[in-house]
Amino acid sequence: MRWLLATVLFAWIVGFLGFVLFLPGPAGNEHTDAIVVPTGGLGRIDRGLRELERGNAKAMLVTGVDREVKPKEFEVEYKVPERLMGCCISLGFIARNTRGNAEEAAGWMRAKRFTSLRLVTTDWHMRRAALELRAALPPDVKIVEDAVPSKPSPRILFLEYHKLIASFAAKIVQG
Repeated sequence: MRWLLATVLFAWIVGFLGFVLFLPGPAGNEHTDAIVVPTGGLGRIDRGLRELERGNAKAMLVTGVDREVKPKEFEVEYKVPERLMGCCISLGFIARNTRGNAEEAAGWMRAKRFTSLRLVTTDWHMRRAALELRAALPPDVKIVEDAVPSKPSPRILFLEYHKLIASFAAKIVQG
């Protein structure tokens, strides 16, 4: 029994160190049909808008937007050119968590018939967001992971690592 506990503890420590030391980084200039940005972290929406303006995608979904936010408020807050707001940016008001972001994004992708996307989220959140998104989308949809570098606290890293483990375990149980 001690051997089992020691093995589990060792695996947890190695996994956590790997999680912390090898956070995902930004993507290149690869073009995708769409950009998906879950709300909740500094720099995410700005990065998504920058990629949209560069022409690296034709549309962007910001998922998990508070229901009180009006499109015009979003446009002003993020200094979005009016032409982009009218044609290319969708605000999703349904999602309340990472799994909800994935489901909302998958529905939007199906409705738009997009087959590739750039996922823009914070580096510490990328692994779980991508895991949930891959589970919600058909396997032939290409996902480019574009992580926004951050300086997460040890608390954020600890919590996110455990959320990732829980999400991964749930996917295994679900089959």
